[in-house]
Amino acid sequence: MTVKRVRHARLQMRLLARKRAFLPLVRLVRSAAGWAGAIPALAQNLILILGAAVAYFAVTTPLSNQGQLAFALISLGGALIIRPLPGRLITQILIVISIIASSRYLYWRATETLQLSDRTDLFFGTGLFLAEMYAWIVLLLGFFQTAWPLERKPIPMPEDRSLWPTIDVFIPTYNEPLKVVKPTVLAALAIDWPADKINIYILDDGRREEFAEFAKSVGVQHMTRPDNAHAKAGNINHALKQTSGEYVAIFDCDHIPTRTFLQIAMGWFLRDPKLSMLQTPHHFFSPDPFEKNLETFKKVPNEGELFYGLVQDGNDLWNATFFCGSCAVIKRAPLMEVGGVAVETVTEDAHTSLKMHRRGYTTAYLAIPQAAGFATESLSGHVGQRIRWARGMAQIFRIDNPLLGPGLKIPQRLCYLNAMLHFFYGLPRIVFLTAPLAYFFFNAHVIQASAITIALYALPHLIHANLNNSRIQGEFRHSFWAEVYESVLAWYIMRPTLMAIINPKLGKFNVTAKGGLNQHEYFDWNISKPYIVLLVLNTIGLLIGFYRLFFIDTGEADTIILNIIWTVYNVIMLGASVAVANEARQVRVSHRVQMKLQTTLRLPNGRSVRGETTDYSEGGVGILLPTDIPAVTGEKVRITLYRGNIEHSFPATVTAQFGRRLGLQFEELNLQQSIDFVQCTFARADSWIVWTDKRKNDRPLQGLGEILTLGIRGIFKLGKNTADAAGRAVASHIHLPDQFQNPVAKSKFKSLLKRGRQNRAPSA
Repeated sequence: MTVKRVRHARLQMRLLARKRAFLPLVRLVRSAAGWAGAIPALAQNLILILGAAVAYFAVTTPLSNQGQLAFALISLGGALIIRPLPGRLITQILIVISIIASSRYLYWRATETLQLSDRTDLFFGTGLFLAEMYAWIVLLLGFFQTAWPLERKPIPMPEDRSLWPTIDVFIPTYNEPLKVVKPTVLAALAIDWPADKINIYILDDGRREEFAEFAKSVGVQHMTRPDNAHAKAGNINHALKQTSGEYVAIFDCDHIPTRTFLQIAMGWFLRDPKLSMLQTPHHFFSPDPFEKNLETFKKVPNEGELFYGLVQDGNDLWNATFFCGSCAVIKRAPLMEVGGVAVETVTEDAHTSLKMHRRGYTTAYLAIPQAAGFATESLSGHVGQRIRWARGMAQIFRIDNPLLGPGLKIPQRLCYLNAMLHFFYGLPRIVFLTAPLAYFFFNAHVIQASAITIALYALPHLIHANLNNSRIQGEFRHSFWAEVYESVLAWYIMRPTLMAIINPKLGKFNVTAKGGLNQHEYFDWNISKPYIVLLVLNTIGLLIGFYRLFFIDTGEADTIILNIIWTVYNVIMLGASVAVANEARQVRVSHRVQMKLQTTLRLPNGRSVRGETTDYSEGGVGILLPTDIPAVTGEKVRITLYRGNIEHSFPATVTAQFGRRLGLQFEELNLQQSIDFVQCTFARADSWIVWTDKRKNDRPLQGLGEILTLGIRGIFKLGKNTADAAGRAVASHIHLPDQFQNPVAKSKFKSLLKRGRQNRAPSA
């Protein structure tokens, strides 16, 4: 037995021993849960009232520092003991402990730390407290929203296909190139649904002739309108007036559906006559700017996975799932009843769902990826998209506030409220990133308490919140990554959300660019200006803090140390934010999808070799063969892929060979071959199901380590890019001799200079 196997066996034994140690506690909890279920409703209400009273006293009872330390140790110890146990009951207990710890901190802040007589202290201290209030409200609403995801399963369609309803498939597009839209249309043609009950429409707001020709060639409808009023919402509403299907399936032009999409989605409509909309996840097979620039693709959950993996599933429990603009099916009758897709805000999708919920209709969510598309390709594009989302949710909050108006139940109001409040994090995040600077720059004491007392109250709140979020969200969001996402976007969404509250009519719908290329790696100085300014300010504050600590006797060493720790944390977060602005190259026209599929390679000499794909794209495939073969770069071959028992063969050229691995580029495929390829790959029913199987679950300390590494990397990259920019600026003002004006000569000159520096003796 190898050392690796021995270690694995020992690990398995330790895990088994740990499970056995917790087995009595698990049995006790399960019996308690069963006992609780048997309690009459009146008794349950009395227990809840008693529990609320206990929680109230636990939150409001004043304690000395020693008492608060005992509370912190007992609550944290209890949480750590039960945290490894499985089950939602344990999660609910941990949430209660966390809420008590966080509420106790906020109560202490409100009652004992706001005696701010100095104007400077009052200004900065009040700002910090309001930011903490916001964070506490969002924390509570987040627990409510995500603690119990519904995990809805598909319902099979009836065997009698005559009972299946008619469906119109809408693919809206504006300025996207045909190469982006084409795979979506071809995949829609492959959807497994009776041909006489499905119609596919390209809704072309760009009114392009090549799109009309393509639609005619593949047998789908090409629809235009005389203007572009209300952008995407107006485009869909125009199509609704020209079509008559009982249901409408909507896909963004880059979202490629699987062949099973409708069969997975439609069963619930036949079960629930009040169901107006069913949403599926937005899945992306290309990396977003965070994943691309930080090299975390398929290693760390992206920004959207928490929403589509957990939040929408939690909303589903409370009948509060909302439409996300794509990868969804909507029943025509309820949609027309509310006047079609909403046009009053730039987040027309969520607003449409709110209108249907107010009419008493239900919505549903299936957390099964059944379509995939392109993520935003640049940080600036990503920021622009989030600005639109933030502005739109603020508009809804202003003109159709879910807390007001008829038709919604309290849980629905809370779910919508959290979705909208989420986008107001811009100003609170900036407050948290600058709060310790108030002490270093202005000597402002924003919290009127000793550093020890602050730590005793704040640390239980922060630790419990992070441990619980890791347990609930760990599969979909790693610890501390939310703060990186928010730090990057905070500055940019702050102004649009505040302006939308003042004047909700400001702002317009902007289309997110897809399918672009980036030929060179570069640092986006424009988009990173706010992070750089904040990073510089925090660095200066850190230097001031160390100077005060070591060279000035202020009598506040503990306060200085606390603010230094806070500032170091902010520097790390801002360093990670800066790292995102270092745009990586994107030179592939077609994004690769890593997936193992059975394949057969047919060589010119007639030999056939079975293998499997390593990845594929619209332009070609990578394959792994069982043995080395004498393939020659540039050689013409055929590659066979399978859809069930059906074989499809495609002409290709060998472009690369690395032992048993071959890179193949397709010859120009005809229309039928293009359709066949999409059906064999992107449109497979299992294409996206196992996308994250190899990814590790969250561990808080590991998440902190990831952010620390990225923060340091970002700071070094900023230094390098600054030095390079300064070097280019200096070089542009230096006139080289004529013999060095030639690019080759310049290169040789720089090489000589570099060699001279390396050979230079160190100075005394």
